Amino acid sequence: MPDRREAWITGIGLVSSLGEGVDAHYEALASGAGPKVDETRFAPYPVHPMAPLDLDKQIPKRGDQRQMEPWQRYGTYTAGLALESAGIKGNTEILSRTHMIVAAGGGERDNSVDIKILDGLRTAGNKGQFLNERLMGDLRPTLFLAQLSNLLAGNISIVHGVVGSSRTFMGEEASGVDAVRIALSRLHGGTGDIFLVGGAFNAEREDMLLLFELGGALMHGAYAPVWERAAGGGGLALGSMAAFLVLEEKAHAEARAAKPFARLASVQSGRSRRNAGDVAAAVTSHLDALGPLDPASSAILSGAVGAETATSEERAALAGRGLPVRATASLIGAGIESQFPVNIALAAIALSKGKLFAPFGADAIEAPFAGPLKQVAVTSVGHWRGEAAALVEAVD
Repeated sequence: MPDRREAWITGIGLVSSLGEGVDAHYEALASGAGPKVDETRFAPYPVHPMAPLDLDKQIPKRGDQRQMEPWQRYGTYTAGLALESAGIKGNTEILSRTHMIVAAGGGERDNSVDIKILDGLRTAGNKGQFLNERLMGDLRPTLFLAQLSNLLAGNISIVHGVVGSSRTFMGEEASGVDAVRIALSRLHGGTGDIFLVGGAFNAEREDMLLLFELGGALMHGAYAPVWERAAGGGGLALGSMAAFLVLEEKAHAEARAAKPFARLASVQSGRSRRNAGDVAAAVTSHLDALGPLDPASSAILSGAVGAETATSEERAALAGRGLPVRATASLIGAGIESQFPVNIALAAIALSKGKLFAPFGADAIEAPFAGPLKQVAVTSVGHWRGEAAALVEAVD
């Protein structure tokens, strides 16, 4: 559609194990310095821990900080960075009509309370009565409410004053895909001029590691880059991260002299089974739907997280396309709900700099690339579901 409204990315907030903000991530990825991985704290599971954050910079009230779980702090903090990056932080007129779409998990557990309750149940005479008493007496109302996924959007509204419409998606990697896809669709369709979209994930949680281990999804032992995990059976190295994007209609951005990092042109998604060949077919279909990419000025940021056989199938689908590939999870880990927004942010950062990140690992698919960067295809292949691809382009 030649008259379709254009979606600019005018603000980026990003935190991960590599640091905070646009420049920190570009420098870490462009230098080829490698990941920051903790292999001992949660052994045998390697985890990419969150970089130190000065929460006071974006969440000034300590009371607000205390009532949030870590993943909510990461998301609220990063939303503030995105609004600041876009130049609209504190602008009540724009924030009053800024729509918010969030990808979120189900909240965090209080491990110490859980352990006490489970221990007590072993010897309790009336187990039902004991459980009710403990749940009533041991769980603070704020703790209970912190389990609700839509509190991330609520906290962003409270702390930063983003009070347009709000929508929260759950559903692991697919929720991040849908958050970005629907924000773009609404912007293209004219039901909003400016959106705050993103998600957050805290990997440093024993309950989350248990959840993924019970599903057989985690890698064990020494860390390895994503493409090199198949020989050991594959698996995820979870990573704490958060990303929020300010997605803005071109004319709206130009009217306030906002400069774009990049343009979000398209998001393709679908539901793929995991029979042999299904992931490869889905990746191929989604990339084909984005249109042709010029090998002289294009690259792929892969959302592969190491899950097998999905990662091997994605690699096979990407290898024949003649484009350099970067598997970002090798550097920052698997961020589940936040994975797709994080990768869109990283693509926009690379395009704003005009240069692709350095290769990482020994796999030939991560070919060197020195040419000017004009287009980046971002894939998503969730550990179980969440296949998608997006096209992010440079703005001349």
